[in-house]
Amino acid sequence: MEKGFTITYEYGDNLYVNPTNRCNFNCEFCLRHNQSSGGSIYTHNLWLKREPTKEEILESIESHDLSKYKQLVFVGFGEPSYRIEDICWVIDQMKTKGEKIFTRMDTNGTGSLIHGRDIAPDFAGRFDMVSVSLNTDTAEKYNALCHPQQAGAYEAMKEFTKEVRKYVPTVMMTVVDTIPAEEIEACRKICEDEIGATYRVREYIKD
Repeated sequence: MEKGFTITYEYGDNLYVNPTNRCNFNCEFCLRHNQSSGGSIYTHNLWLKREPTKEEILESIESHDLSKYKQLVFVGFGEPSYRIEDICWVIDQMKTKGEKIFTRMDTNGTGSLIHGRDIAPDFAGRFDMVSVSLNTDTAEKYNALCHPQQAGAYEAMKEFTKEVRKYVPTVMMTVVDTIPAEEIEACRKICEDEIGATYRVREYIKD
């Protein structure tokens, strides 16, 4: 693999896709802050010297035996929804060729805010699951923890999650286990009662 150009990488039973390093957040807990191993994660350097084209993303995915993996996950070292049009093209190409694999996106949920349009319908028929980072229980805490570039990111994230539930079979919201127990419980109520999504508390992974 060319250094600085890891498009796909294996972790556990899944194949992960790294389409972009662009992100509109600067989260306190983000792995991007860990420079102990040159920005590496799971032994792969995910800092891209340039963004791959949609054709390169497809080629990298198809270079693997997809029958080996449970899921194809679009996430990487940035916010994947920056590349939503290209990702949709990739998935459409795979479907045209008859590829069948469970497809997921892990996102901060602000793709509609980034693009200035509702991107939730783009997920219909393409994604089996979307995982959205809820992170915390109030907009004030969210801004302090995630440092979003755009105003209104917290409400935009929740609105996107509500909308994408109309188009995707499984929608999950996550928090990292570094927040207090009472905050974890408050987030559970937001996720399950307000949004109607599946809730997951993720273990913080240092590297």
